[in-house]
Amino acid sequence: MATSKPSYTVPGLSLEDGAKVAAILQERLNSLNDLALTLKHVHWNVVGPHFIAVHEMIDPQVDAVRLMVDAIAERIATLGVSPQGTPDAIVAGRTWKDYSLGRASSIAHLGALDEVYQGVISDHRKAAKDTEDLDDVTNDLLVGHLHDLELFHWFVRAHLENAGGELSTSGEDTETAAAEAAEALAVTEP
Repeated sequence: MATSKPSYTVPGLSLEDGAKVAAILQERLNSLNDLALTLKHVHWNVVGPHFIAVHEMIDPQVDAVRLMVDAIAERIATLGVSPQGTPDAIVAGRTWKDYSLGRASSIAHLGALDEVYQGVISDHRKAAKDTEDLDDVTNDLLVGHLHDLELFHWFVRAHLENAGGELSTSGEDTETAAAEAAEALAVTEP
């Protein structure tokens, strides 16, 4: 993994700091690779009345997240560490459970994605904060990603929000519970 000390890194960083930044980025690489796969899974498994809207909304998110993955992997390599982009690396570095919905309604998947995006964005914010004093270039990269991730999260949440600004997933803390809450509210609304 990216925790080994590189034999070189970028000018202005110590080898220790280069290794530390690379390790932070490896966690983001794992998370974003997982997010890209999860989004594609949703794209293939979404059904119901809002199928086409959600199906077509997801693919540009997949493409953007894949570009983030590439940028992070290239930054890790620039820091003198080998980025690990294999399925084993994703699974071994995981601190979250696998996405649990298969074929499900658009609203159920969006409810679950609300939780997924909350986790990814929170961890990305922490990584940005952790690199703030270590490496301006990495910090800038992560902050730039946050803009798009938060925008995509808003796209998801717009489907879960009522006219009063309340989210159907409010208060839920698992993707399954969020999916159920989103679906339950969708059934009761006119």
